[in-house]
This record gives sequence, C-alpha cells and structure tokens, in this order.
Amino acid sequence: MANSVLVGLQWGDEGKGKIIDVLTEDIDMVVRFQGGNNAGHTVEIGEEKFILHLIPSGILRRDCRCVIGNGVVVNPLTLQKEVAELEARGYKVSDRLRISSRSQLVFDYHCVMDGLFEQKLGDSKIGTTKRGIGPAYADKVNRVGIRAEELLNPNLLEKHFRTQADFYNQIFREAGVQTIDIEAEWAKIKEAAAMLAPMVEDTALTVNQAAKAGKKILFEGAQGMWLDVDFGTYPFVTSSNTTAGAACTGSGLAPSRIDHVVGVAKAYCTRVGEGPFMTELNNETGRRMGEIGNEFGATTGRSRRCGWFDAVATRYSAMLNGVDQLALTKLDVLDDFDTIQVCTGYRLNGRELKEMPLAASDINHLEPVYEEFPGWKQKTTDATRWEDLPPRCQEYLQALSRLIEAPLKIISVGPRRDQTFRV
Repeated sequence: MANSVLVGLQWGDEGKGKIIDVLTEDIDMVVRFQGGNNAGHTVEIGEEKFILHLIPSGILRRDCRCVIGNGVVVNPLTLQKEVAELEARGYKVSDRLRISSRSQLVFDYHCVMDGLFEQKLGDSKIGTTKRGIGPAYADKVNRVGIRAEELLNPNLLEKHFRTQADFYNQIFREAGVQTIDIEAEWAKIKEAAAMLAPMVEDTALTVNQAAKAGKKILFEGAQGMWLDVDFGTYPFVTSSNTTAGAACTGSGLAPSRIDHVVGVAKAYCTRVGEGPFMTELNNETGRRMGEIGNEFGATTGRSRRCGWFDAVATRYSAMLNGVDQLALTKLDVLDDFDTIQVCTGYRLNGRELKEMPLAASDINHLEPVYEEFPGWKQKTTDATRWEDLPPRCQEYLQALSRLIEAPLKIISVGPRRDQTFRV
C-alpha cells in the first residue's frame, strides 16, 4: 500500500476510523495531519468499542506507531485523558505515540471563545462543537499560539499560558461571560504537560525517516471534504484543510512521497451541525435512516441529518482529493428500503447543473435531481466478498463508482472490524 492518505468525501462521520483500523493491519505508522478533538473516530473490535478524538486509530494495532502532526491542534487535557483511558484498557500508548513539537495547543479559553463566537452569530451560527478549534487555529495564524514544544519547558509554558489567559479573560469580562480560573486551569495543564512531554519531538523528521526506511505510512484525515475551510460549504465549515493536500503540510512529508489516496463515503449522506445539505430528508425516510444507522455524533452526541447519496458533491470531492481508491461504509443501512435515490444533478433557478455552482451562497438554493434504484431487500451484514452481495446491491454500488469516477475497493456492511472486505 506504500504511503497513503485517507480522507472523508462528505461532511465527516463517513466511518474513516473503521476503515483506518482495517487498513492498518499491514501499516507501520499512522499520522493524523489536521483538526483537533472536534472529530471522533469510532472503532468496534469484537465486543469492544473505542471512540478516539486525537490519537490516530492505528493505536489499536499493537505494532503500529502513531503520530499527531504539526497540522493538528491539541488539547493537552483531552489527550492526557485519552492516553490514560487507552492504557487502562491494555493498550501501550506512550511508547508508540509521538506529538509534533510544532502542533498548536488548545486551552479552556479557546473553548469559551468558541462559544462566544457562536452566541454572537445568533441565527447564523456555524454549529461548531465548541471545542475551541477555530480560536486555536486563529491564534496560530495570528502568531500568538502556544506550541507543543513548550510542554518541554514548563516555566515558559506557564508564562505564555498566563499571558494569553489574561488577554482572553479581559474579552470575556467585557462580553459579560464567565472568565476562566487561571490557577485551576494551570494546575491541570502542568500535570498534563508532565505526562505528554516525553512524547513530543520533531515529527517531520520522524515521518521522513520512516518513509526513507521504506515503512508503510497512512495519513489520517478528520472531518470530511465538504467541511474544508477553503473548499467546503463556507462558512459552515471547520477551521482546517481536510483534503488530501493537507497531509503534506500537516505532517512535513513531501507530496512526491504520497502514493495513494483513499476516499471514504457512506452509502447515503449525513451532516451534523448547521449549513447546506442538498439531499437532506426532513421526513420519515430521513428519520428511519438515522435510527437504523445510529446517526449520533461520536464527539458531541448530536443527531446527524440524513439524506440520499449525493453523487455530484462526492464526485467533486473525489476530484479535489485525487481519490484512486473508494471505501464505502454503512451499506447495510439501506438493506430494507424499497427504493433508493441518488442525486445526479441539481436545479438552480430553473437551470439544471451537473457540477457544483460557482457561488457558495447558491448551494442553499439547490434542488436535487434524483435517479431511482430498486432496493435489494436482503441483509448484507454477513457479506464477506463481492459475490455475497445481492445483484441489485451490486448494481447500486457500480452506479456510485461510475457516477463519482472512482474505483470501489473497500465495502463495509456493519460496525465491527470483521464486517469490512476488499473488492
């Protein structure tokens, strides 16, 4: 498999964590390259369920090394808790996880600021997770952020934390919101820093040395393409680049060292939070999808909005990411539907479009144009190869692959590790 990037092709929640877990069976290193603990990857192994927010899913493979790259914003308290929980469940993390010295840190004042922004936006709110991700990236761009390298220097870390906390507390007082308790927060951060400091290193060097040695590396994306800060449904997006190109800037590996891009999509579409969703079903069909698919956010617990597969949006996403391998998840959710629809175009002000509109504001006014497929009305959860799938299911999958112009290579028919197979 050489060096591969795995990205979501929709609005996140595509099941990337599970596909990463499957792919890492023969991978040496997994690198997370963007986002923060506003994402959640769920993996089920036998009777055990794991929800990871910052640590790459490869940590569940006991011989796999994991890296949190420079493109990630890291909440040290969240990471400390995640490490402790995994080690309590028998997974040795500290020996196999490394944190980029250049990654930015997220603190409680970022979370408060996140909530304040949402409050000020009112009816135009973005629907963020309020995990402080946007304000932390803003501090990075404003060149006032605190980087993980300071976990190695507690005195410098304390000085910078107190300076920034005082600055934010002044904003909070003027806005009439609760300030943070600097002393209490620092006590927690100091403890987390002591635990995490031995894992901090120049991971650009770590990743490049692994590549030079011929190790197989998988770059793990969070969220999905339509939440990308540049290419997504702006402004209802996340604060980082979620596309395959960010794997290089978020890790330090050169583009010439990337061999494959794996794109993950659901057999239907979901979105959590605010913003345009072209095929959303605000009806019994949408509610049924959500119930069968257990569509609740792994990070927030919020109900996901559900809709039919959008081939136009997914094709655009596959193009931007250079996808050469498609992984399709949650196929089993559609097992009992009489008919299944796929969006193959849009209508905008009476015109039919086959591609995304130029203006982001136009996305709100798109009407989907559907092609209908007969349902297969058979259980797929026991399928372990292509030949096990019902003929109508095969036809549906072949149509999706053709419409989005990417070869289908992996299919998931349930939440467990053993319910995934290659085509």
